[in-house]
Amino acid sequence: MQALISDIFEHLKRHGGMLATAESCTGGMIAAMITDVPGSSAYFDRGFVTYSNESKRDQLKVPDTILEQYGAVSEQTALWMAEGALAHSRALIAVSVTGIAGPGGGSADKPVGLVYIACARRNSPVQAFRHNFTGNRQDIRKKSAQAALVHIRECLA
Repeated sequence: MQALISDIFEHLKRHGGMLATAESCTGGMIAAMITDVPGSSAYFDRGFVTYSNESKRDQLKVPDTILEQYGAVSEQTALWMAEGALAHSRALIAVSVTGIAGPGGGSADKPVGLVYIACARRNSPVQAFRHNFTGNRQDIRKKSAQAALVHIRECLA
C-alpha cells in the first residue's frame, strides 16, 4: 500500500494538490493508511469521519432528502460525501466511503459487504464505484480502504 500511496503523492506533488477523505464504514482507516507514510502532511489536507447520518449532514452537507430517499449506504450518499469533503477542504481530490461492514446491518437490497466509494476532483465529474466485498468486518473495512486508494490513483490519472 505504501507504493500506491507514494504514487498518489507523486501525482499530487506534480499538480500542487492535496487529498481529503470522507469515511463512514472505514472509520478513519484511509486517513490512517495515508498518514502512516512519511511526508504525508504535504499531501493530506484533512479527513472527515462521518459515521452517523447527522455527521454526514453537519460536516459534509449531505442533504436530508438524499439520506431519506437512498439511505446512508448508497451511490448518491457517497457522491455527496466526496463533494462535501472537497468543498470543505483545500484538496484537489477527495474520496468517500460508505458501506455495510457487518456482521449485522445488512438486508436483501443492501447486504453486508456492499460499499460505495466516490472520488471528487476539482473541475471534473464525480465518479462512484460499487463493491461487494466478502469476509469479516475487519476484512471488509480493509478491502474498502485499499479500494479507495486504488480509486484515488485512477481518478488522478
